[in-house]
Amino acid sequence: MGRVVHFEITADDPKRAAKFYGKAFGWTFQDMPGEFTYMLATTGDEKATGINGAIMGRQHGQAVINTVGVDDFEAAAQAVKDAGGQVLQPKTPIPGIGWFAYCKDTEGNVFGIY
Repeated sequence: MGRVVHFEITADDPKRAAKFYGKAFGWTFQDMPGEFTYMLATTGDEKATGINGAIMGRQHGQAVINTVGVDDFEAAAQAVKDAGGQVLQPKTPIPGIGWFAYCKDTEGNVFGIY
């Protein structure tokens, strides 16, 4: 069974959004290297219930994108298609971590599989 393991908050100004969430909730951020702004968000103590995420530039016309952790990437991508959804991008490596792709459900919502 897949569970939500990561979230992405999209923003017109990711650094402004990070400042807001830091001030409002005490979240901390780590800039990730790359072609676009992507800041990993630590939302609390690792031993507490909850998940961490990221803030990035607005994408796919959504404010929040949830990522579902799966045991078998290929099987999950096929299951998305079989259920009537779409895989929106090729299997993309996250160096040292695993594989990722954005998908779309039958209602037009974008989510990730990892």
